[in-house]
Amino acid sequence: MKMKLIIVAALAFVGLNATAQRQEKVVDRVDQRTIQEFDHQDVTKKFKPHMFLDIQGGAQYTLGEAKFSKQISPNVQLGLGYQFTPWFAARLQANGWQSKGGWNSRLVTDYSSGQRLELPQSDYKWKYVAPGIDFIFSLTDLFGGWNPERFFSAAIFVGGGANIAWANDDAVNIDRVVRNGMASGAAGFNQLEYLWDGTKVNVFGRGGLQLGFRLSSAVTLMLEGNANILTDKYNSKKADNADWYFNALAGLRINLGKSVITETKDVYRDVVVYDTIYKYVTIPEPVKKIEQVRRDVFFELNKYDIRSSETGKIAEVAAFLKENPKAKVQVTGYADAETGNDRINDRLAQQRADVVVKALVEQYEIAADRISYDSKGSHVQPFAENDKNRVTIMIAE
Repeated sequence: MKMKLIIVAALAFVGLNATAQRQEKVVDRVDQRTIQEFDHQDVTKKFKPHMFLDIQGGAQYTLGEAKFSKQISPNVQLGLGYQFTPWFAARLQANGWQSKGGWNSRLVTDYSSGQRLELPQSDYKWKYVAPGIDFIFSLTDLFGGWNPERFFSAAIFVGGGANIAWANDDAVNIDRVVRNGMASGAAGFNQLEYLWDGTKVNVFGRGGLQLGFRLSSAVTLMLEGNANILTDKYNSKKADNADWYFNALAGLRINLGKSVITETKDVYRDVVVYDTIYKYVTIPEPVKKIEQVRRDVFFELNKYDIRSSETGKIAEVAAFLKENPKAKVQVTGYADAETGNDRINDRLAQQRADVVVKALVEQYEIAADRISYDSKGSHVQPFAENDKNRVTIMIAE
């Protein structure tokens, strides 16, 4: 009987000792190493010097004595320029069509008879072309910084060149008629003291304002106003001051070649990996089965910030992980397939996964080694409804 009791006690001691060994875990060492994982792509845009073509049309007002409506002429302008920097460009341009001159009716003195006679209203026109060079300074880029996506821009310019005029036949004929006494007998007529015939070349200077409205990366709608100053002899009349004409133009500026260089840089992040080495392999205790918990965090189009309406889902997963210390969570980011492209969607999906992982670690203090994450871009669509695929899915179990 005593022998049986001794044997039972020995067996019980061995069983308790084996149970204790199964529950014991002895760590030999923990190795730490750092690896680099792809994080995202940085896309930067840089200005590229380029040529451009200006095609414009509009109207000209030539400063004179006649009514405003009598001094309006059609006008066109063609320019070829080079954009050296975001805020400075130079342009070779040719402006032209026709200019006008004239005067309202007035009383003049017939020097031969001393009588006061009425000089009737007269207006006349002539052709011209004015090639020159302009230096253009962008106010928006100079003071607001370069932005290739900017819709509106404003610039000023100064320049000059040569005005080549011809076909002054109207003024020549008026002068001939009046001096022959066919216009109320106005002898002593001296209105066209600087009358010219044939071809007349004058140096001009000018300045103006340009307003641009971006239609695409290559085409801009341009509105331009410029003022041009020439010698007093441009409109055939002597006034002892400079002659002026003003142009109002609208047209297109077309970039010849690329104006923007896009550079893409892959960005990697350092990830610390811990390798735990045990002294011996232990037999784990039976693990209580944990039910799976899934929460879907939805995002807005082209965004990856967590909305206030979605924060509660992350809190629920964090609470589950704290209640179940052995549970882990898989975080996967997605992007919808109907918008963007593969490059943009891959980046968005990665950012959406990262922001949820960051919230779990930093806000709810979940250990990083309990979290695994991935991103599928728009290559995988977990939902049939497109907009729902802007999502990060958390599965904890």
